[in-house]
Amino acid sequence: MLRLALPVVVAELGWVSMSIVDTMMVGRLGPEAIGAVSVGNSLFIAAAIFGIGLLLGLDTFISRAFGADNHSECRRWLAHGVLLSLFLTPPLTGAVLLPILFLDEWGTRPEVLALAIPYLKTLAFGVLPLLLYASFRRYLQALSRVAVVMFALITANLVNAAANWVLIFGNLGFPPLGVEGAGWATFISRSYMALVLFAFILYAERHRIQAFIKEFTHFEKQRLKDLLSLGFPAAIQLTLEIGVFAMATALVSRLDPLSLAAHQVALATASFTFMVPLGVSAAAAVRVGQAMGRGRPDQAANSGWMALIVGSVFTTFAALMFLIFPVQILRLYTPETAVISVGVPLLAIAAFFQVFDGLQVISTGALRGTGETRTAMKASLVCHWLLGLPIGYFLCFTLDWGVFGIWIGLSTGLTVVGIWLVSFWSFKTRQMTRTGDR
Repeated sequence: MLRLALPVVVAELGWVSMSIVDTMMVGRLGPEAIGAVSVGNSLFIAAAIFGIGLLLGLDTFISRAFGADNHSECRRWLAHGVLLSLFLTPPLTGAVLLPILFLDEWGTRPEVLALAIPYLKTLAFGVLPLLLYASFRRYLQALSRVAVVMFALITANLVNAAANWVLIFGNLGFPPLGVEGAGWATFISRSYMALVLFAFILYAERHRIQAFIKEFTHFEKQRLKDLLSLGFPAAIQLTLEIGVFAMATALVSRLDPLSLAAHQVALATASFTFMVPLGVSAAAAVRVGQAMGRGRPDQAANSGWMALIVGSVFTTFAALMFLIFPVQILRLYTPETAVISVGVPLLAIAAFFQVFDGLQVISTGALRGTGETRTAMKASLVCHWLLGLPIGYFLCFTLDWGVFGIWIGLSTGLTVVGIWLVSFWSFKTRQMTRTGDR
């Protein structure tokens, strides 16, 4: 589990590091710039994550084929993942741009709106590279080839930081583009990641390149249907989960810029530590899927429980760091004392939900390895949208608790969904092992 999870965790940390670097670099432009990046990233991810979720079925199908030692089947699923990425690009690009029409009606402050709109427009160009990267990554992870994924993310951070330095501040003779420059830097780095993974796949398949190309010229409707059947609930679950944070950001944007800036830096910090259990979740999906492909449900159950133990150890450590060193952590993002003072109690709330957030995402990955994606979708709908968000809205705007009320609501939803999904994984493993024994 650790051999597979550690490179994936590093890759996930590298992924979120890009947005953190964006926040740090535009933070020199003021709280309004931080707020604009927060709004733009939240809206982009809310749309793009749906497409990434549709591709999560590749985890199950490719890892099972690999566990059964059927490499031709692995390549066929990759080809259909790429095809699905191409089909999804136009509607998802439209979904990224659509909120621009309504941002002013949501009450977003004009000084934030003026920076967020051009930033979001540049992010929209990155939909296709992001989906292709997701397809290539799921293929490589399922084959346990994760070192190249880690390499792509680490080096992409260097590309992103350099592009930010050039485009945000106007170095090397380029005009200073400000927040919009951060959007172009993100597009460049995401395109780079997709190209690196594709180049590695071609290199790995160089001795059977004709067979590899053949898989990309033969498509089956049933495979696309199977991929969508498994991926659609996962996409809905991810959209519901990420969407609730996007909605929370939109609600906070109705408050003062100080609250929005503190929300962004606290959310960026919590997102960074969340990448560890997210990486463990991806490893759990692969390990469970490979075991199921070998016909070993007992090994699948053990892999899932081991992933939960590993994730819980880390999230407990992260929670302690949030409580012990909140000021030092927040100073990495901004020197603004007022932003830090609001951010400290937000990190305390984040410390509380760290463990439960890790449990829910790892359980979701383990369940996906078995081919079960509907339960996590139902849990996200109920816990985040019918429980957590209404509580947050009530505390924020009715009781006038401000941004702290929103975060308490988010914490409530994450806690309940974590308990729900771990309980269901326990039920699922008992069911699997009984079936395997018979």
